[in-house]
Amino acid sequence: MGREYRAKVFRSGDALALMLPEALGLKEGAEMRVREDAQGGFTVEPATKEGKIDLTGIAGSIPGLKPLTREDREIEERELDWALKRMRRD
Repeated sequence: MGREYRAKVFRSGDALALMLPEALGLKEGAEMRVREDAQGGFTVEPATKEGKIDLTGIAGSIPGLKPLTREDREIEERELDWALKRMRRD
């Protein structure tokens, strides 16, 4: 087993955060995976980057599914009714 470090839990806004020591060599913004085991302990490890899903093998096999044209991908600019958006949030 490797070296053991102590870390502190602190409040950050509405969440709790875990402050890890620089000696671990992590980069700011690194994504971590936290797992709880059956005994109530935790494992913290770097999260692996999920790769893109390759759909080339099924292209053309789904009826009605076709690639988007350039025109279909364009988004029309429009005015938003911010009062209505606030009302839906409440």
